[in-house]
Amino acid sequence: QVQLAESGGGLVQPGHSLRLSCAASGRTFINYNMAWVRQPPGKERAFVAWIDWAGISTNYRDSVKGRFTISRDNAKNSLSLQMNSLKPEDTAVYYCAATLNYSGTITKLDEYAYWGQGTQVTVSS
Repeated sequence: QVQLAESGGGLVQPGHSLRLSCAASGRTFINYNMAWVRQPPGKERAFVAWIDWAGISTNYRDSVKGRFTISRDNAKNSLSLQMNSLKPEDTAVYYCAATLNYSGTITKLDEYAYWGQGTQVTVSS
């Protein structure tokens, strides 16, 4: 079991930056592969970024490559998403998610057993 709680969302103008955080509690955080997932208004949840349990390997959806950076600090049981050059289409509720399945498809959301409550990011002028 792991419990996740996101923070850091808010209203920002296009081109600006925002940093999201996910605090984890419960069993050992280092064992989990982690992801950021977002749900735009009126749309399905979609994969954003992934990081392996050791913080060595990462993956991003094409639309955020070069703008977003996922990172983790296992000593502090935290996950972060640095979002730069934000666009209106980045507007969504952002969730952190965790899995112990090391062989699953990282973009398949059903693989993630643990989810936070989400934090709202709104990009608008």
